[in-house]
Amino acid sequence: MKNTYGEYLEKGDYHKTIDKNWHYYPVYMEKMRLVENFLEKNGKGKKIIDIGCGEGVLVEKFKNKNYDIVGVDFNYESENVFKRSVTNTGFEDNSFDIALNLDVLEHISFAEQEDALDEISRILKPGGTLVLTLPNLAHLASRFSFFFLGRLIRTSEIKRHKGERTIAEYIRLIKEKKFAVLQRKGIFPTYPITSILTYYFPSKMVFWHRILSMFLGYPNWSAINFMICRNKK
Repeated sequence: MKNTYGEYLEKGDYHKTIDKNWHYYPVYMEKMRLVENFLEKNGKGKKIIDIGCGEGVLVEKFKNKNYDIVGVDFNYESENVFKRSVTNTGFEDNSFDIALNLDVLEHISFAEQEDALDEISRILKPGGTLVLTLPNLAHLASRFSFFFLGRLIRTSEIKRHKGERTIAEYIRLIKEKKFAVLQRKGIFPTYPITSILTYYFPSKMVFWHRILSMFLGYPNWSAINFMICRNKK
């Protein structure tokens, strides 16, 4: 399989060709497992939008299962994915029951993050569900690095994650935008040995990431947070 790291930098994670040697591969697989489990349990018969969906991996998969789902992405367009912005989706108020926003907010500026959450709240029905995955600038390894070396370990380079924050800052913003956080899970607590093994042997770490996140995934120490929120408007 070809190396697709350049594609990740240009398009984000959600494109159709996945390189199992990608360092983020086991984290991505665990994240997708959680999102898909949520949709399987809660999405049937609901109107769903995936905002910042890349090449519409989840849109296609669940469309083929007869789910009522569409996607929006700034860099991609297809039959079920509209080429639009996260801050201006073009849909009417109260259009959707569920919105997915997976690894999106960190790619836009702090000001745009506020606009994006306002837009999501607008197109979600009152009481609708927002599913987020967000990086945590204050994950465990980053805290140790800051303490001993005076620098944080970002989940990607700053020009790609210009809006990356600590998870506490994201949560404060989410609540300010009238969403209630109902559930939060940690993905990839950055313990030293597993971090090294993930970097060098990503394809062999998928199972262990599931176990690690299940039993030791304290959200405040994890590199990624999976969150379920309710629209309180």
